[in-house]
Amino acid sequence: MLTTLNIVAPVFAIVALGFYAVKFRFYPATGVSGLIAFVNNFATPFLLFRAMLGVDFESAFKPDVISAFYVGAVAVFVLGLLVSHRIFARRPGDSVSAGFATMFSNTVLLGIPIMQRAYGEDALQTVYTIIGFHATILLPLGMITMEFSRRDGAKLAVTLSQVFTRIVKNPLMIGILAGLLANFAGVQLNEPIDAFTSMMAQAVLPAALFGLGGALNAYRVRDDWRLPLSLSLIKLFFQPAIVWVILVWLLQVEQNIARYAIVLAGMPSGISSYIFATTYKRAEDIAASTVLISTLLSVLSVSFWLYIMAL
Repeated sequence: MLTTLNIVAPVFAIVALGFYAVKFRFYPATGVSGLIAFVNNFATPFLLFRAMLGVDFESAFKPDVISAFYVGAVAVFVLGLLVSHRIFARRPGDSVSAGFATMFSNTVLLGIPIMQRAYGEDALQTVYTIIGFHATILLPLGMITMEFSRRDGAKLAVTLSQVFTRIVKNPLMIGILAGLLANFAGVQLNEPIDAFTSMMAQAVLPAALFGLGGALNAYRVRDDWRLPLSLSLIKLFFQPAIVWVILVWLLQVEQNIARYAIVLAGMPSGISSYIFATTYKRAEDIAASTVLISTLLSVLSVSFWLYIMAL
């Protein structure tokens, strides 16, 4: 257990530093969005570019691990949507936002640093292959479901066009695709370019964690905290449990491989779920509260899953 705490403590300490730095005005709140934009639009694409460039797909690409992660994600999307609509009587569009917040994990800002500290650099190749499908699979699913649920929704053809445009213009996807093309072409980076991309990639982890902590100041738990708490518990415990059942019980994948998808599935809701809600103006308060509550509870849940996977 002490080893588990040693893994997660430095990660969440940087998140806490960012939170309190903004809260007590040692760091300007206006600078948080710029910091996160730098991480998402510049530093992380370089990290993913280098990851895809150096990945050995023969050993890192594991269809069973990847598919189990996304079966779990889709399952909790449906569950979160139903819980919101049937139990808490939220309207369909709100329920889609709630389900999206349950499904969309914080795989980059928290997932990468925790997986790196827990399992080392060797684990990251498999982690990156999972992350590579994150926006590609989950964003279209959320957008199409939302359009079907809204009375004022656009036509499906328009939605599909918007989905395709957002995916190909997403900086993370650009980094992934560029790295894949360079990998397949056998590109070798010369020293100036290698050093440049390496320095950009190294900026991701501290900047991402600090920015995430600062961003949490903008979120508040609204009066109705029961739905966000329910969604957070589904996200943090039910999703990784589904992945565990599929990989360990059904497919009998070795635990030292299965743990990559299981622990990654236990990450809290990503900030993109709040962006998704604000884009459609559906349940922004629920999405924001779910991001906040799940991130706070993830200190315990991530420690739990790391401990379980170490048994």
